[in-house]
Amino acid sequence: MDKTMFDQRYALYLSEIEHFLSAQFEEKPHWADLYDSMRYSLLAGGKRIRPVLTLEFARMAGMDWRQVLPVACALEFVHTYSLIHDDLRRGKPTNPKVYGETMAILAGDALQPEAYRLILTAPGLDARERADCALILAGASGADGMVAGQVLDTLHQPKTEEELTEVHRLKTGAMIAGACMLGVAAAGGSDKLRAAAEEYGYQLGMAFQIRDDMLDVVGDEATFGKPIGSDAEEGKVTFVDLLGLEGCETAVRDCTRQACEAVAEHDGEFLCFLAEQLAGRNK
Repeated sequence: MDKTMFDQRYALYLSEIEHFLSAQFEEKPHWADLYDSMRYSLLAGGKRIRPVLTLEFARMAGMDWRQVLPVACALEFVHTYSLIHDDLRRGKPTNPKVYGETMAILAGDALQPEAYRLILTAPGLDARERADCALILAGASGADGMVAGQVLDTLHQPKTEEELTEVHRLKTGAMIAGACMLGVAAAGGSDKLRAAAEEYGYQLGMAFQIRDDMLDVVGDEATFGKPIGSDAEEGKVTFVDLLGLEGCETAVRDCTRQACEAVAEHDGEFLCFLAEQLAGRNK
């Protein structure tokens, strides 16, 4: 797959995702300020990597990927809620600054059940597929997934390579792997493809997080979108501290290679191209 083909497919996915998200919570009840707060963060833009992965794996499993948009965007609801609550913890001037801390908390709270409503009413899925997808999302985002990773990262002060790997596997990898598996589950795909999706997602998540650690040291602040050196300022140990920049570069390449190998026999050209693009990203 060349860059033009990749960019065209990614742009198509992104356009449909944004269109679907923009149609959510447009009603104007007398609690519309809640909807406004939810939409403020939900429509803040970004790469939308997770829902793109869901759509691509659904396509690989043989389903019309547009039917999976509710499932893909459900995961984006959960990702957005996690960002709102992370902003509250860090005191960032985003949703809490615009709508206040109470509304920001409630907007994040509301996005979680709304994610499951999207899945459980998705018109293109049968009852078994809906239940399967809901269980995957719960596992990826809950007390043994993303939230566990946040707890380890913020309260347990990981310092060793083993501890950091566990943090990133839970905090970042679980949601990315969950996004991949959701696409397969929604399409009723094979166990073999689901296993490949899980492995691809975890390897991609690890590469993504290690690259983040590198960019916090060598990135351009205007491009990266957050202050450089924030991890060191917070006293956090990162993979750069443990492996050095050269060791991190090697680790990112290894994880990217393993991600590509996981989907090599499943029409994974788009996914491999995406992994390679993310491995060299500067924001």
